[in-house]
Amino acid sequence: MSKKSNYSYIGIALTILVFGIIFIPKIVDRVTNKDITREESRSVSVSNEDRTIRTSDLAFLEINGEPKKVPDFSFKNQDGKIITNKDYLGKVYVIEFFFTTCPTICPRMSRNLVDIQNTFPDNKNFGVASFTINPAHDTSEVLKAYAKKYGITNPNWNLMTGDQEVIYELANKGFNLYTAEEAEVEGGFEHSGNFALVDKNGFIRSRLENGNPIIYYNGMISEEEQVDDEGQEQQITMLKEDINKLLNE
Repeated sequence: MSKKSNYSYIGIALTILVFGIIFIPKIVDRVTNKDITREESRSVSVSNEDRTIRTSDLAFLEINGEPKKVPDFSFKNQDGKIITNKDYLGKVYVIEFFFTTCPTICPRMSRNLVDIQNTFPDNKNFGVASFTINPAHDTSEVLKAYAKKYGITNPNWNLMTGDQEVIYELANKGFNLYTAEEAEVEGGFEHSGNFALVDKNGFIRSRLENGNPIIYYNGMISEEEQVDDEGQEQQITMLKEDINKLLNE
C-alpha cells in the first residue's frame, strides 16, 4: 500500500476521532435531556447555547424551547427593604406564595420551610422568597411578626408585599403557581401549596422521575407525617436533597 494511501486512512481516522469528541457528547446530551411537555408548565431540555453549566442531574424548566428564568420582581420585605430577583443571584432558593391569615395550608408550608431553613444553618448561599397574596393586610410589620412567630432567622428569607395585581401576575404567569382571591373559600384566597426551586443563576429547576420533571415540590406534607390523608407522599426530603445538589453546582 502506498504512503499516499496511508496518509488518507490516517486523515479519515483523525476526522472520525474529532467528530466523536465534539459531536457525540452533544448528541448524547440531547437524548438525555429530551423534550418533555406538561400542561401546567412544559419542561425540560435546554439548548447548549442557553444552558448554564450544571453538575447535578436536576432538570431545567423549559417554556417554548427556552429555559425558564425567574421573572424580574421588586417588592418590600418584612424589614421595609426593597428586594429584587437580583438579590438572589448566586443563591439557591425556594419560592412560595402564602398569606399570614391563611387558616389552612400556609401554616403547614411555613413550618416545612422553617424545617428546610434549619437543615442549612448559616449557609449564605441558601434563601427563601415568600410572596404574600394578601398585601392589603400583610404589611411589612405584619410579615415581620409572622417571621418571628415561625422562627424565620435566615437573612436570605424575605417575606414580601406589594401591589396585589403584580404579585398575582408573578404567581400565575411567572411561576404557573395558581393564586386567586376567592371570597367563598376559607380564608378568602386560593393558592398553590407547592414550592418552586431556583438555582444560583435564576433558573427554575427540578428533579426527573421516570423521565419526567416533577416541576414543583409539595409543600404541605411534612417529613414527620410522611403521607397525607389521600396517601400522597411528602416531598420535603426530596427538596432538601435537591437544594443540596444545587448548592454544590
